[in-house]
Amino acid sequence: MSNINSQITHTRKTMDPEAAKNPRCQLLDLPWEDILVTHVFCHLPLRQLLTLQRVSRQFRSLVQVYLANCRTFDLSQVGSKVPKESFCSILSDNKVLQNLSVQTCSDWITDRELLPVIGQNPHLQRVDMRSCCGLSRHSLVAVSLSCLKLQHLVLAHCEWVDSLSLRSLADHCGDLRSVDLTACRQLKDEAIGYLARRCRSLRSLSVAVNANVTDESVEEVAKNCRELEELDLTGCLRVRNEAIRTVAEYCPKLRSLKVNHCHNVTESSLGLLRKRDVEIDVEPPLQRALVLLQDVVGFAPFINLQI
Repeated sequence: MSNINSQITHTRKTMDPEAAKNPRCQLLDLPWEDILVTHVFCHLPLRQLLTLQRVSRQFRSLVQVYLANCRTFDLSQVGSKVPKESFCSILSDNKVLQNLSVQTCSDWITDRELLPVIGQNPHLQRVDMRSCCGLSRHSLVAVSLSCLKLQHLVLAHCEWVDSLSLRSLADHCGDLRSVDLTACRQLKDEAIGYLARRCRSLRSLSVAVNANVTDESVEEVAKNCRELEELDLTGCLRVRNEAIRTVAEYCPKLRSLKVNHCHNVTESSLGLLRKRDVEIDVEPPLQRALVLLQDVVGFAPFINLQI
């Protein structure tokens, strides 16, 4: 709290000279929205702000003013200690959210808590719902219908995501820059291809840990998302070299490719991307053999790896 006290003192001196002259001026005497909310409370962790509400009615009102004006709300600062019934009341007056993360509430959050927040915040640009297994496709449809400016969406390990809800997202949120669909196992090539055709500005996409993904959807992504920089295909067992060659041909801006556990992807296709210095999460065969040799007999460091 010492840093906060210093911030308060500095704020009083620089932005409210009259208050600085009055030694009896209290914290709550400072302008709430212009000074306390903007220059002081932004430095407090959310956990402390929620605790501060218990001090007095005035502090409770002040914290509510802050919560109504905050642009970012991340419950990872608080964890699941926020009561389920309190979630909506905390954000009941906020209509300006741009970034919302509820990933740490995965053990209790449902559509009932999330839908009101989504419905009154059309300016959301980033939403993280990873591992929230209590939600349903209705939450994703609500995001697609309400948040037309959405750019970043994380749905990793949300197995309730289906083709219909993903199509709704693609139809209404064409400016998406990144989508994480890791372990969304209901999705098949058709839905992923539809997303790629409708959201051509994608820079980052993960369809990892999905045995339904084949060369068909990967090639659709490559041919339609020419701005792609990051692609995660980890554990996509049906992806083969042909798809990786298509990615190499159509995605000149690619910086990172993950193909670990893609057993049908070999160096014959990955080598094309290595020549462009694309970061790949599996080592070349010779490098892997030398590392294994080093672990076994300990003399691999003496081998010239540049040969």
